[in-house]
Amino acid sequence: MSRVRTIGGNWKLNLGPAEASKVATELVAAVVDRGDTRVTLFPTAISLTAVLEAVRGSGIHVGIQDVHTADSGAYTGANSATLARSAGATAALVGHSERRHVFGDSDATVHRKLIQCLDAGLLTTLCIGETLEQRDSAQTEAVLAEQLKSGFGELPPDRVATVTLAYEPVWAIGTGRTASPEMAQEAHAFVRAWLRQAYPDWVADDVCIQYGGSMKPANAAALLSCPDIDGGLVGGAALKAESFSAIILA
Repeated sequence: MSRVRTIGGNWKLNLGPAEASKVATELVAAVVDRGDTRVTLFPTAISLTAVLEAVRGSGIHVGIQDVHTADSGAYTGANSATLARSAGATAALVGHSERRHVFGDSDATVHRKLIQCLDAGLLTTLCIGETLEQRDSAQTEAVLAEQLKSGFGELPPDRVATVTLAYEPVWAIGTGRTASPEMAQEAHAFVRAWLRQAYPDWVADDVCIQYGGSMKPANAAALLSCPDIDGGLVGGAALKAESFSAIILA
């Protein structure tokens, strides 16, 4: 098993360049000794350059929150994986629940974005997860399986193994509700089992699966102690260096 514990901070549409630089600078000072945990910040594209400068030399990765399905062209307002990489980004998110449910990204669109990011050489996190309605109607595993199947498409095992997965119970994002460690572990174990069935065993052993449902300092240690939870994709708690560093150090 060679998977690396990974903690990501998704700042969403928050923190302009000055604020983002301040939080990133404070974070660098707070997590100098973070062991073998890989830390990635996902600022708004407007703050990307400021954050890159603030974390320079620290080993903290900086990523883009979303990319378009094309590299370049007449796509006003879009960002591409290639341009993000040229700006200094080393990571990317695709398929976040807000992209799926607010902006209408389909499974096919998420797959195309994943390919763009991998081809650009970005450390890519593929987000998957069910809504409250889907969970209440016992569709969680079917939804996760379809998002995994569609997201990866025909990618060969060696490329799949480079992707980080983030399980996001949509009903636990920004609501204050959190899946219990037992509920989160059950979903993560299903994802690991799906990988083991779809690909050679070493792929399931290598892929990092993060929990992305309202991870906070108070619940981070319990969640991260679960055998199939390899890290977290953190939202609100990542906006302040004090709370985010507490999760990293957990």
